[in-house]
Amino acid sequence: MVGRRVTILGAGNTAFSVAARLAHMGNSICLLEHPDFTESISEIMVTKTINLEGVLETGPAAIDKITLDPLEALAFSDLLLLIVPAYAHKPFAELCGPYLTEDHTVVIMPGTIGSLEWKVLASEFGAFNMTVAEVDTAPYVCRKTSKGSAIIWGEVTKLGMGVIPSSDTSYVKDMLQPLFPGITTYSDSLECGLSAMNPVVHPAGILMNAGRVEYSRGEFYFYEEGVSGSVAKAIEAVDQERRNIGKALGYDLIPVAEAFHKAGFGPRGQLWEVINGSYMLTRLKAPGSLDSRWLSEDIPFGISAWSKIGNQYGVSCPVMDSFVQIGNIVMGADRNEGRGPKDFGIENLSISELQKYLQTGT
Repeated sequence: MVGRRVTILGAGNTAFSVAARLAHMGNSICLLEHPDFTESISEIMVTKTINLEGVLETGPAAIDKITLDPLEALAFSDLLLLIVPAYAHKPFAELCGPYLTEDHTVVIMPGTIGSLEWKVLASEFGAFNMTVAEVDTAPYVCRKTSKGSAIIWGEVTKLGMGVIPSSDTSYVKDMLQPLFPGITTYSDSLECGLSAMNPVVHPAGILMNAGRVEYSRGEFYFYEEGVSGSVAKAIEAVDQERRNIGKALGYDLIPVAEAFHKAGFGPRGQLWEVINGSYMLTRLKAPGSLDSRWLSEDIPFGISAWSKIGNQYGVSCPVMDSFVQIGNIVMGADRNEGRGPKDFGIENLSISELQKYLQTGT
């Protein structure tokens, strides 16, 4: 039993699963949902429980507090786990901003560089020295199964974390280790954000299976059936451009196949081999339509944001840009949506200035 107070921001698939799992582990949990999505917590506000199924602890988990009030939620704990899609990072920052203090630590799960955006937004509300962290993937492969339950198919065994300022990395790791055993660290939050795997896999994989998604309404197993050898080659081309950006910034980012294996998703091997040998990933079906966060999140807040950073530091990303353009046609969006260096507070910084900012947070 761990016994910590934790506030979880969000009430989607992973937020439900994390709340229930941490409650089963003996922690006191407060769940805050954005008022625009009241319906997502309507049932558990009555029952005060989330029923957890799957391969870890199972059964009803008591949630201590479920609320739409950010003041109440932020007073509950100094550790805030933000577990929402990337396009909801800013709305939650604006909801919580007036009540943030420098005693709070925010961990975005996963971040895709959202920690840098939150650092900027927190400063606008006066929390200049607040610590913000992010992880490289969700801690569980999971889904909500109803308005009051969730299932966990598998646990990420080596969750990776980056922190801004990076000088606070050990402090945050000590907070999270009892909650997510085996957590590892990156040199800083930008390296962690560039190590997210969903943007590498989802846009290329979904767009190359677009006809099948629309025809079947997602009734096929995305990783097992959709990530064929040819699709895996396109994903690996996206991945190489991601690693090129990392190299320009001084990071040695590991390939997507190795990252999946290291996280515990599947056996070591080429990308197709890791995915095909993964019980967790091969359980996941594709989205029911192209209008899903696998594009609406992982393009503007994933590969498009990465490409913008690459462009600032002289790294071209033609494969990423191709999927961005095709995806924007499908979504009716444009490249200016999402976020980029200005939102991250790093616009026009030299690499040495960037490194100093990531280390000190100022």
